[in-house]
Amino acid sequence: MTTQAETINPPGWKRPKGYSNAIVLPKGRPMFIAGMVGWDENEEFVSDDFTAQFRQALLNIRACTEAAGSRVDCIGRMTLYVIDKRDYTADLPGIGAAWREVMGRHYPAMALIEVKSLLEPGAKLEIEATGVVPD
Repeated sequence: MTTQAETINPPGWKRPKGYSNAIVLPKGRPMFIAGMVGWDENEEFVSDDFTAQFRQALLNIRACTEAAGSRVDCIGRMTLYVIDKRDYTADLPGIGAAWREVMGRHYPAMALIEVKSLLEPGAKLEIEATGVVPD
């Protein structure tokens, strides 16, 4: 059994950019990470900038993953909730750089959903993740 995630792309489909169509995780215990926003360990927002909040939310996911005894490449699915999708598309190079800095070249299956609001005032996005703690 492999200890690495395996990305799946149906034959003939274009390779997706920044995510995977499907992913098979290594054998392990399920890991569910609650929605993370762009604040630090003291629940203070690092910035009101979307990209800075995105980077911090990813750092929070990585911290939870590592605290569980796992790795970011064992995350199989992420859902991004944003209050304005234009904030996301306005800085794709910055979003990509933040992703590669925190998550490396691992791209789980993902969805981005625009929502009316988030629970935490000042949050521009929230990201939840599902993965495994490998055996």
